[in-house]
Amino acid sequence: MRQRIASLVETALQAAASANELNSSPIPAVVVGIPASPDHGDFSCNIAMQMAKGERKAPRQVAELLIRHIGDGNGLLSRVDIAGPGFINFFVSPAAWQTILIEIAEQGEVFGLTKSGAGRKVQVEFVSANPTGPLHIGHGRGAAIGDTICRLLSATGWDVTREFYYNDAGQQISNLALSVQARCLGIEPDDPRWPADGYQGEYIKDVARAYLAQETVDADDRHVTAAGDPHDLEAIRSFAVASLRHEQDLDLKAFDVRFDVFTLESSLYTNGKVKSVVQQLNSNGHTYEQDGALWLRTTDFGDDKDRVMRKSDGGYTYFVPDIAYHLDKWERGFTRVINEQGSDHHSTITRVRAGLQALDRDIPRGWPEYVLHQMVTVLRGGEEVKISKRAGSYVTLRDLIDEVGRDATRFFFIMRKPDSQLVFDIDLAKEQSPDNPVYYVQYAHARICSIFENAVEKGYRVPDQATAEKLALLETPEELQLIKLLTALPDTVEESARHFEPHRLTYYLSELAGCFHSFYNKNRVLSEDPALSNARLYLLKRTAQTLKNALSILGISAPERM
Repeated sequence: MRQRIASLVETALQAAASANELNSSPIPAVVVGIPASPDHGDFSCNIAMQMAKGERKAPRQVAELLIRHIGDGNGLLSRVDIAGPGFINFFVSPAAWQTILIEIAEQGEVFGLTKSGAGRKVQVEFVSANPTGPLHIGHGRGAAIGDTICRLLSATGWDVTREFYYNDAGQQISNLALSVQARCLGIEPDDPRWPADGYQGEYIKDVARAYLAQETVDADDRHVTAAGDPHDLEAIRSFAVASLRHEQDLDLKAFDVRFDVFTLESSLYTNGKVKSVVQQLNSNGHTYEQDGALWLRTTDFGDDKDRVMRKSDGGYTYFVPDIAYHLDKWERGFTRVINEQGSDHHSTITRVRAGLQALDRDIPRGWPEYVLHQMVTVLRGGEEVKISKRAGSYVTLRDLIDEVGRDATRFFFIMRKPDSQLVFDIDLAKEQSPDNPVYYVQYAHARICSIFENAVEKGYRVPDQATAEKLALLETPEELQLIKLLTALPDTVEESARHFEPHRLTYYLSELAGCFHSFYNKNRVLSEDPALSNARLYLLKRTAQTLKNALSILGISAPERM
């Protein structure tokens, strides 16, 4: 509906220009918003104020001129007003709202989807957890946000590639191998021989037991059979990484998250990409030697200080392979890349972008794009939960899924803006009450399904088709408000995708569920008036479809019974 209003304004602008009533060139883009108060209409536009100076007219004069050309919008509008200094307020006719239900019915499962992405390629990297232990709740929030961003981009017509990047080498992996080896040799964490920075969770015991039993592990990106020799540290390392990648795969599949590509940090060294990047930066004159280290002049590209690339001991700092990795993304043809990461990665953004600029490869300054999420605090009984029996030092994603279910875990992780800290209340997530947001939304869908069952038992037929004449009976404030909210789904999906803010869709669902419950509490669906009952059943059929479509985009089910 918002796009229809925008089209009316654009047509009016063209008509006014053709009649030489407007002189502005170029004409500004038309932006249609929703007024804060329903008294000011269903939609509002400030185009008259934008054009007033160029037209040398008062904003209200420009608005009056446009309104003459808009008229009633071929029956779409019941009224068009001018408010304040020149806002144009649009009141959509009840008939237009009612008949849009037929369009929603025709679109069915694809209602809410758009084509703004036009099939363009976008790569989204998320989770990217090192294989040193089970996924923790921070990874879980990243998985939920990243996966939902992918779903939103797909829903708006983008060709999405999902990528997982992880470190399969370095000191953390060495500590992992030493920890598993110690367990293989019967060494406990309280033993003086235990590795100084070893991992102490129970999962290390599981990996050691499987290694000694010479088991085979299949992960999404590797297949490894254990050698069984407790003194072969390289074999232990390879098996431990595969084992924990397998565990992560299971966690992600339980969370309904999948990936198209897995990239290993070690591959950037073995295929020479890190070496090549360093050579390019040297050749471009953006590096210098100081104190036995190689530095990159990141200050030339907006950083607050230059950064060490190669330490005095010969090892590269972590952002050097990051530059090589992102150059690889660019060379694979991804002119749009989105990285979803924890807020602790904030400091890497400037230096990675600076390194990419220093390569002189025509890579845009703001590339790649970043979405950073804040920490998660888990509460049970009002007290913070800090440890997991299996992981030892933190709460795992599997812990939450096992306790509250996949749907509640996904919904809770995305129901706040990514850069806001999140409190995950386990008790609330398990509660079957209107206070639990995911239960409230899912119950709305289940309640509608229950109404349909009751209608069939009473001899009603839930209609799949309707006419404008029959839908004209839907005229109560609650009915019209419910219809208005249904039509807002495509815009909500667009905005959520554009701003990388899945929480907008959870807010929409909560508002839609609340609107349905309010409608149902005030309007009898199955009445002695068959025509009105059928119209209301048709409205609820569209409401159920919209709830289901929106939940599907979030990767959450729409149960028919609860």
